Amino acid sequence: MKTFISLIACFIFTVSSNAQDWAKARLDKSPRHPEWAKVKHGNRTLDCFIVYPEVKEKATAVLVIHEVFGLTDWARNAADELAEAGYIAIVPDLLSGKKYDDVQGAVKAVHELPEKQVTADLDAAAKHVLSLPSCNGKLVVAGFCWGGGESFSYAAHNKNLKASFVFYGSPPDKSTMKKIQCPVYGFYGGNDARITSTVEDTTKEMKALGKVYEPVVYEGAGHGFMRAGEAPDANEANKKAHDEAWQRWKDLLKNYK
Repeated sequence: MKTFISLIACFIFTVSSNAQDWAKARLDKSPRHPEWAKVKHGNRTLDCFIVYPEVKEKATAVLVIHEVFGLTDWARNAADELAEAGYIAIVPDLLSGKKYDDVQGAVKAVHELPEKQVTADLDAAAKHVLSLPSCNGKLVVAGFCWGGGESFSYAAHNKNLKASFVFYGSPPDKSTMKKIQCPVYGFYGGNDARITSTVEDTTKEMKALGKVYEPVVYEGAGHGFMRAGEAPDANEANKKAHDEAWQRWKDLLKNYK
């Protein structure tokens, strides 16, 4: 679990995340089919947002792990964009059952999530999406910010994953890295030293362990550039990073269709 200090740092870098009217407006205009599913496991009910692609054949599923801010309009918009690219996207609300009033409250609530519960929630969401008749049985995971770190760790837990896509998330410890069996692809901002400074050592450790880890650093981009880069007020560095990272992501995803 990431420290509260690092989560607050993430909040400082991405404070505008709660101003997402543009993301909601895009969702409202989407022609694709979204739905909410209540996924039960144990004594817990997990709310999941799912978007289906308009395709003829069964599709690969992408398990999306939201930022430290919870399941925001932007996270749902990201799922819709994945569906537009031809994938079933499922975003579990890992704060299901939690009450919070604002962005700071969401950050605090995420910090308090038990790691075992997060993993169990991800397992339940993965099981649900793989059971859908329109899913081809293939699953990848992707996460952003706090969710980026979780997507890295989840690659060590779920042996059935085809790939893990880590967007500016912290790496797990070496003992966890040893358990990873799928390729891990990293996306990092050049102006995000808190996270990007870990890439060099992670590259060495993953290589020594014989694991596939392919990071790319987008110069000039800050933390959260996948969201900030498509906002109406995006600066040029974040916009460029978003566009290049999104194209890279789509190209990589084609390998797992």
